[in-house]
Amino acid sequence: MSEKKKFTIEYEIKSSPRILYTFLNEPNGLSQWFADDVNVRDQIYTFTWDGEQQVAKLVNAKENKLVRFKWVDDEPQCYFEMEILQDELTNDVALGITDFATEDAIGERRLIWDNQIRYLISVIGA
Repeated sequence: MSEKKKFTIEYEIKSSPRILYTFLNEPNGLSQWFADDVNVRDQIYTFTWDGEQQVAKLVNAKENKLVRFKWVDDEPQCYFEMEILQDELTNDVALGITDFATEDAIGERRLIWDNQIRYLISVIGA
C-alpha cells in the first residue's frame, strides 16, 4: 500500500469564524455541504454519501478555530482538519484544509475539496 502524504489547501471565505465553525463541527451544518447526512454520538461522526457510511472520531476541536477528524479505518497518522484562519490586520477569513492521500490521489482529493468548499461558500452565502 502506498504511503499517504499530508497536503494542505487554503480557501478564502467571507464569513465570521463563529458562523463558519457551526458548518464545520455541527451535524446539521456538515450535512448542508460536506456529506448527505451526518450523525454524531460521543465524538464519533457518521458521514453518509450516496448511502455509503464512513465513521470518523473528532480528535480535536477549538471553538471558532479548528476541527480535526480521524477516520476510524485509516492509517494511524492520517486525519483531516479544517482550520479557520483570520488575518489580524484585515480580519479576512480563510479555511485551511489538511488531509492525507497517496501521491497519485492528491490531485483528485484536492478537486473534491475544491468542489465541497465551493458548495460550502454557496450555502453560507459568502
